[in-house]
Amino acid sequence: MLLGPEDLDAFERCIAVGGVALFPADTVYGLATEPDSKQGVRRIWAIKGRAPDKPSAVMFFSLDLALEALPELGERTRDALERLLPGALTLVVSNPARRFPLASGLRPDTLGLRVPDLPALAAVRWPILQSSANRAGEPDARRLAEVDPAIRRGVDLQLDGGELGGTPSTVVDLSELEAGGAYTVLREGAVPSAEVESALG
Repeated sequence: MLLGPEDLDAFERCIAVGGVALFPADTVYGLATEPDSKQGVRRIWAIKGRAPDKPSAVMFFSLDLALEALPELGERTRDALERLLPGALTLVVSNPARRFPLASGLRPDTLGLRVPDLPALAAVRWPILQSSANRAGEPDARRLAEVDPAIRRGVDLQLDGGELGGTPSTVVDLSELEAGGAYTVLREGAVPSAEVESALG
């Protein structure tokens, strides 16, 4: 993935003012904005043609930053995050402080969390609200050229990271770990369920 310092600077500046960026994640191309920007989040949902009450994910580019931003996470959950991340996973965690409410949809007490293994963007210091760069129900994009032209016209910044793997993240619900130790694979994607099971024992 060939992104230079000027790309990272432009990405951070776009996010900081509530703009919408089209960027290469570790799985598929995604849309990003500042997690607490109502305008930015509304624009993402409008661009995608998606209902605003559906949950999204907050992506951090460092596990340490994610853990620092979510101090309420219990010991079991933090241990699970350290075993699984970074990686191509979306982890649904308990969110008793109801942080990043714009990402939680109708479940404000939970939060979708992503920490990708993405060296090209590892220097980004801020979290983003992230969703795949496709219209609701349409295929994910592996290359920038595969993103719907209407979506590309609707964003403030486009970053080309070449061709990506094309398989979306595996979604694992960890929200009940502290209460009973259970977790659930909600969607198998880039990370096989067996790998999740191996990591969590």
